[in-house]
Amino acid sequence: WLATAAVRDLLSSNDFSPKDVGELFLTAGTKMMSSMGGASGAIFGTLFRSGGKAIVGQQDFDSTVLSQFLVAGSAAVFARGGAKPGDKTMIDALVAAEKQSEQVKNEDLKNALSSVAKAAEDGAENTRNQVAVFGRAKSLGERSLGHVDPGAVSMSLILKYMSEFVNR
Repeated sequence: WLATAAVRDLLSSNDFSPKDVGELFLTAGTKMMSSMGGASGAIFGTLFRSGGKAIVGQQDFDSTVLSQFLVAGSAAVFARGGAKPGDKTMIDALVAAEKQSEQVKNEDLKNALSSVAKAAEDGAENTRNQVAVFGRAKSLGERSLGHVDPGAVSMSLILKYMSEFVNR
């Protein structure tokens, strides 16, 4: 994944010193937009940039800030892409994560992020039972049944790896 390499390089750079959590996510989103091809770069970049803008000024990343990030990022992705839950897209995992984040926003970050990542994974897995009506897979129609949406899996993996990082 070119985007993960670009973000990893950004984070390991001695020149990058974000002043807060929001700037970290905003800058990561910009890197995603510039390094990922196709619609994925725009969508994931929008999520991270818009979520980051919503938490600018936050010095700590806790479960409340996580929820603020996901709520704002989701709204921006909806506005940009037009997909909705049930369309068999990354939205299915993102909305599941966002809803769960609102339920656990008063828990400690480790437990909250684990729970949010699991909700995203379940949302991605649920796309297996959906017919794609949006995105690249919509041309497959009924043939998309039985397969998970790659964008939903990507979304769930991002949250899974965030959780693993926080929980180590």
